[in-house]
Amino acid sequence: MTTYFKNKTVLITGAASGIGRRFAETVASKSVSRLVLWDRNPEVLDEVATGIGDQCEVILHGVDVSSKESVSTHASQLTDSGILPDVILNCAGIVVGKMFHEHSMDDIQRTMDINTTGSMWVVHAFLEAMIERGSGHVVNLASASGYIGNPRMSVYAASKWAVLGWSDSLRLEMEKLNTGISVTTVIPSYIKTGMFDGVKPPNLVPLLETDQIVGLMMQGISRKKSKIEAPFMIRFVPFIKSVLPESAFDWVAGNLLGVYRSMESFTGRDKGKE
Repeated sequence: MTTYFKNKTVLITGAASGIGRRFAETVASKSVSRLVLWDRNPEVLDEVATGIGDQCEVILHGVDVSSKESVSTHASQLTDSGILPDVILNCAGIVVGKMFHEHSMDDIQRTMDINTTGSMWVVHAFLEAMIERGSGHVVNLASASGYIGNPRMSVYAASKWAVLGWSDSLRLEMEKLNTGISVTTVIPSYIKTGMFDGVKPPNLVPLLETDQIVGLMMQGISRKKSKIEAPFMIRFVPFIKSVLPESAFDWVAGNLLGVYRSMESFTGRDKGKE
């Protein structure tokens, strides 16, 4: 694991909190040469950088991934300085946690822009240069909600289904073109980052600790796995959906596992803050 990240430049979006922050803190000790941390909250990034100390070079940018102008401007600053990421980790994300009809138009637009389109813009800003270099690794944070619908997660699930489809297609394109670029999609269930405060985890699908999913990501990325699914039960969801009639699957997910009730007590963190 240490060997894989050694001397690499790692760019992380949503790096001020949750998975992005913890991944930055963890990978800093793995001999990376440089961390590029992007987030809408640059003042919090300062705290992250202080915690990392002098373990590696740290570059902080206040980037709103929902703004293509913000992404393009800061990506150009890096490339103009001769800095091209070896690993891009898309962690920026939000969840609103309402029934679909309760979402405002802005809720819908913002969720899709941050969770889906923003990740695409970040990768697109660097991809041609990475292809020209002949190496790189793109890591996209999807969700188990991309496998299964859930009340109060309609827009969030839509954004993560889109990430799954884009990420897998991108992986196939990079392989077909022999670019040397790997693509990994991370597909977790609920994680204790604060983003999903108040949720009731489904039966057989325990809440993941942040360190737990980050550890799995570190291992999976270093092995260039195409998917990192956690907890273990998540791996079986697509198969179960494919073999059961819809009504039977809904009964299993809703009544037996309690998936469809999991968001009923959702409170979230700062109304969907990244």
